[in-house]
Amino acid sequence: MPPCRISAGRSRGADVALFYYAGHGVQVSGSNYLVPVGANPTREADVDFQMTDVNLVLRQMQGSGTRLNMVILDACRNNPFGARGLRAADGGLAQMRAPERTLISYATQPGNVAQDGSDGHSPYTRALATTIKQAGLDIFQTFNQVGLAVKRATGGAQQPWVSSSPIDGTFYFVAPSASASPKVAVAAPPEQPVAGTLRPDPDRVPIKDIALLRELSDRLYEHNFDPEPLDSKNGMRLAISKFQEKSSMTPTGEATEGVLIRLRKLDDLKPWGSIVYGPDSDKWGISWNHNSRRAAVDDARSNCGAAKCPFELSFYGARCGAFAISGKSWSLVQRDSIERARDAALDECGKGGKACRIIGAVCADGSGR
Repeated sequence: MPPCRISAGRSRGADVALFYYAGHGVQVSGSNYLVPVGANPTREADVDFQMTDVNLVLRQMQGSGTRLNMVILDACRNNPFGARGLRAADGGLAQMRAPERTLISYATQPGNVAQDGSDGHSPYTRALATTIKQAGLDIFQTFNQVGLAVKRATGGAQQPWVSSSPIDGTFYFVAPSASASPKVAVAAPPEQPVAGTLRPDPDRVPIKDIALLRELSDRLYEHNFDPEPLDSKNGMRLAISKFQEKSSMTPTGEATEGVLIRLRKLDDLKPWGSIVYGPDSDKWGISWNHNSRRAAVDDARSNCGAAKCPFELSFYGARCGAFAISGKSWSLVQRDSIERARDAALDECGKGGKACRIIGAVCADGSGR
């Protein structure tokens, strides 16, 4: 039997359903599980019987007929069973796609670990409890303010994450004052005349909401669309232009609803590998077989210690990367096979006039090491 019973019955007939969980959560084979107090897995297969799959929660909420579902997960902790029985669990939670009419809020970014706090409340829960009391903040403004508060409280070490599908209407935890707008929980969008007022082309509708702009930036990053050069002040526009070119769109560089809609429809890329390097410190790191680019980069940079290792090569799927170095030059190169990656890295590094050697090479799935 599953560890707890999730039912959509209580939310039927309601406009809004909210599921909140604070406690241990683990990621096993790309799926997220909530950990009951009595769970004691001795093997990976035990998670299906002793824990609750978050996807089960999402399915039950989807079947309730509500207009808005919120899933709040302050569960991005270290694996509590690392020393026994569940070593296959990855740190933090995996990214999930928000189903229709759903917003998912994580205490920190996918693949990262959140802080517990020292006064009985985590930084995330404390920020959430304070922010939802503020009148006039819609759902996206609320979770954006929570993210900013947690980022400040943790010195930037923890940054909450939101995954959302398009949501009709506006939701407030505390409605605006009567002078500002009607006090309604969910306001339906006004009906439009049938002819002459169709919604503008989403490729022409700019995104101004900070939370959506952050989601757009994160999704571009997870699909390997980086600005060139990396330190460009117009980095976001350059990354969007690269994505638009690949998507057969006019490369305007504008952050529009159309760009975000297309990114949301893309399949998640995995597995991911990464090689990072810091020339100033001569530190480097390598990782492979991760479910997200961010997790792969974080793992690789964990080998750099206090060094920043700012140069990053990330690759996914069947791609492979190689790192070559000499006394005067270095190169990070990816190709479609480990042999081609090694050869290309040596060729590129050798342009500096010195004989180079490979010090790290791997394919995204871990082969070729």
